[in-house]
Amino acid sequence: MRRREFITLLGGAVVVWPLTTRAQQPAMPVIGFLRDTSLADEGYRVTAFRQGLKEAGFIEGQNVVINSRSAEEEARPLPALVGDLVRQRVALIVGNTSVALAAKAATTTIPIVFVTGGDPVFDGLVTSFNRPGGNTTGVSFLSGALVAKRLELLRQLVPKAAVIAVLVDPNAPQPEDVRRDIQVAADAIGRQVIVVEVRSSSDIEAAFALFAQRGAGALFVGTGAFVNSRRGQLIALAARHGLPASYVLREYATAGGLMSYGTSITDAHRLAGTYAGRILKGEKPAELPVQQSTKFEFVINRKTAGRR
Repeated sequence: MRRREFITLLGGAVVVWPLTTRAQQPAMPVIGFLRDTSLADEGYRVTAFRQGLKEAGFIEGQNVVINSRSAEEEARPLPALVGDLVRQRVALIVGNTSVALAAKAATTTIPIVFVTGGDPVFDGLVTSFNRPGGNTTGVSFLSGALVAKRLELLRQLVPKAAVIAVLVDPNAPQPEDVRRDIQVAADAIGRQVIVVEVRSSSDIEAAFALFAQRGAGALFVGTGAFVNSRRGQLIALAARHGLPASYVLREYATAGGLMSYGTSITDAHRLAGTYAGRILKGEKPAELPVQQSTKFEFVINRKTAGRR
C-alpha cells in the first residue's frame, strides 16, 4: 500500500502520528544509474528511464531515488564508482555494457539492469536471453545487426558514391563479425569499402586522410564506445572532407551528422525502466528474459542535407 493511499484511508489521524513512528518509515529505494560516457548530452536516456519506471509505478522523488553518475568517457573510474554504489547498498544498478560488466564483477546480490547494443550472451552478461541467470538482465538493441540496412540507406542518399569509407571500433562487440557483415552488405549493393580501425583521435585524423586519398564518396561509422565518444570530431571531419555520413545513434544526426539509423535508444531505456520497476517490486533478474528493443529511428539532419 503506497503512502498516499494510507494517508487517504486514515484521513486527519495522520497528523497525530508521533515523530518516532514517522522516523521508522522505510527509506525510498535508490537506483544507481551509471554510464561510462558523459551524461551531459544524454539527459533523454534518463528521462526515458524515468518514463519506464513510471509505467511500473515508481516516480522519482515520491517512491524512488535515482543516483545518476558518469565515468566521463574513462574506463578506469568505473570499478570505484560501482564499488561506491555497492557500499551504499543501492536497490539496483543500471548501466551500459561496461558498467554492467563492472557491476557484475563487484556484486552477486544487487540486481543489475543493462542497456546494450551488443550481444549480452557473447559479452558474458547473461547465460542466455530467455534465462539470464544470476543477478543481471536488461535490454539489447543489437546495433551491429543493422549494417545492411544502414548501407542501403546510405546508397540511396548518395547513389554516386562507388567507394564507401568505414570506421570500425576494434573494441566494440564482435569486431570481426561486424567487418564481415559490412563486406557482405557492400558486395550486395555493389560498393567498394575501405575499412579502417580507430583507437585514438590521431587514428581518426589519419583515416580521413586515407579516405580522401582513396576517393571515398561516403562514410559509414560503426558502433562502439570509443567512436561514440568522438562524435564531435567525426562530424567535423566528415563536413571538412565533404563525406555524407551514416551513423547508428540519433545524437550524431542531431549534432550535425547527415543521417542515423538504429534502434531507438530512448525506447530501450524506457524498457529498462519497466524492468527496474518490476525488480523493485520483487521480481528476480534471473527470471526476467532479456528484452530486445524493436523500435527503430531514421533521422536526417535537414540542414546538413541541404548543404550537400
